[in-house]
Amino acid sequence: MMKHIKPYSFQIFMVAILTLGGILLELLLPTLMANVVDIGIVNGDMPYILKTGGWMIVCAIAAVILTVAVSFFASKVALGFSKDMRRSLFVHVENYSLQAFDKIGTASLITRTTNDVKQVQDVLHMMLRMMTRAPLMLIGGIILAISRDPGLSLIFLGALPVLAILIFIISRKAIPLFGALQKKTDRLNLLVRENLIGIRVVRAFNRVGYEKKRFNTANEDFRDTGIQVNKIMALLFPVMMIVMNFTNIAIVWFGAVRIDQGLMQVGNLMAFLQYAMMILFSLIMLSMGLIMIPRAQASVKRINEVLRMERVINDPENPSEVVSSYGHVEFKDVTFRYAGAEKPVLHHVSFQARPGETTAIIGSTGSGKSTLVKLIPRFYDVEKGTVLVDGVDVKTMTQKALREKIGYVPQKAALFSGTIAENLRFGNRAADEAEMIGALETAQAIDFVMEKEDGMDANIEQAGANLSGGQKQRLSIARALVRKPEIYIFDDSFSALDYKTDAKLRATLKKETNHATIILVAQRVSTVIDADQIIVLNEGEIVGIGTHNELLDDNVIYQEIVSSQRTEEEGA
Repeated sequence: MMKHIKPYSFQIFMVAILTLGGILLELLLPTLMANVVDIGIVNGDMPYILKTGGWMIVCAIAAVILTVAVSFFASKVALGFSKDMRRSLFVHVENYSLQAFDKIGTASLITRTTNDVKQVQDVLHMMLRMMTRAPLMLIGGIILAISRDPGLSLIFLGALPVLAILIFIISRKAIPLFGALQKKTDRLNLLVRENLIGIRVVRAFNRVGYEKKRFNTANEDFRDTGIQVNKIMALLFPVMMIVMNFTNIAIVWFGAVRIDQGLMQVGNLMAFLQYAMMILFSLIMLSMGLIMIPRAQASVKRINEVLRMERVINDPENPSEVVSSYGHVEFKDVTFRYAGAEKPVLHHVSFQARPGETTAIIGSTGSGKSTLVKLIPRFYDVEKGTVLVDGVDVKTMTQKALREKIGYVPQKAALFSGTIAENLRFGNRAADEAEMIGALETAQAIDFVMEKEDGMDANIEQAGANLSGGQKQRLSIARALVRKPEIYIFDDSFSALDYKTDAKLRATLKKETNHATIILVAQRVSTVIDADQIIVLNEGEIVGIGTHNELLDDNVIYQEIVSSQRTEEEGA
């Protein structure tokens, strides 16, 4: 992660220099105070007192200014680092294959991009402010304390080991609990996200009480661990204050003896007490820093796990150029399996989808229909065989060049917060109003869009929450039409539409896209009945290719699908 800190080397250098300057000024103040007492007050030299007091005021003001500057630069480094880290994570995740998403999970990726980065940001900010200040103050305080009175400095030989042992014991007990607390935070986030997303299912199955109990258990577990950590941490300051106060008592006691013996002046004792406080407070700051660092270690590990995950799908070093632009798609003996799966999802699949034709894919649930069409835009790479677009292997093309040829409508409609027009322009930013209206008319969405008060400028809420399932599907189809690609992929995109709207949409779609290759995944026979060719999938294998009438004559699997749907319609 150091490469994300390197751009802020100048600011870090400034933090170090300004911190050093501020500490030198703070260390100078006890010496000036000692001179005021031992020289000015003892000798009754008022000009000297005023002069030295003036310098003390100047040093104090300068130290405050430098401390503010340190805080400014430290904040700039920490916030800049977190901004760059979030950007790196987002860009890296955007280039992930779908297999990587499946491995880590969406919820975890969101948490790592936000909460984990914030944890690292806070610790970095603290280190820049405290962990640079504490060592310098500790070393400077010890040197100046010894220079004031080497004999009295022997008190530290008794106080510092006691303080170090106490810090070690408390840290040893607290650090493991910080790691556990982070895991319990993940558990809480998981339960909250699951319940918010699945609230309808929870209520439909009357599991509200069960989910409350499950959340309360996790919440109380988090609370108990947090209380345990805070109890241990609460011991740190009182124990340290006891040690510091006893150290002060010892310094005053033995210092008074030395003053009585004429071996030390009053001003020196006052300065020595100040340096002792600086030394002990610097140890407290160091201990706090050492305790907080492990809290961010879990976050760093999780962030690095994302950044170190290599992309499975990469562009070739010397990509092939596609000379023709027709949208011809061909599968040659394609076999595919998901990562970690025992059996392939697709076995030896071969077919062609030609421009100007509609190729429909039908089959039972789990037969591999959606998986097949995801291989065309290269969301996944095939295990064996080849997927060709315009005669070129998709692996030899850049992902950008390949996907610019495709208008993809997913099985689950995905809309983004913003206006309808912004969503329609998602694939073609140069689209004008006439093109968008044409796409809406073809997708049978023009009526409900124009009924809205703002028309195409009407807002869509997150994930299209203010639209019905059918409306979201039709807007997704319109978005693909606005792009005017060479290949249209409809992954069961008509399932949320009624039969009448489905028929109208397919009729207008064929007129508007007669130049393009249409690949249509569907569950309903009525959706694929007019396709130029229908591919029947069963358990990942092609068991039939032909028109509706051809398959109805000689394909048993297709006959069963048609028969089952006719029975359902008759029953309805």
